Amino acid sequence: MFEDLLRPQHLLLILLVALLFFGPSKLPALGKGLAEGIKNFKDAIKGGPEPPPPPADKSQQSQDPPVKIV
Repeated sequence: MFEDLLRPQHLLLILLVALLFFGPSKLPALGKGLAEGIKNFKDAIKGGPEPPPPPADKSQQSQDPPVKIV
């Protein structure tokens, strides 16, 4: 039943329909989003990468300069 599902002619037809439906300017963003989704899915299954460190304490960061009222 699924033996002939992904033949080269079918993949070409799917690509052509996607090109007509989304347009050439949207396809790179669509591919990038799909790739990021697959990467996130793989990371979630493997346990994921280490989470980023928490932000530094705001009291130690430089404060905004005082505002001059003219």
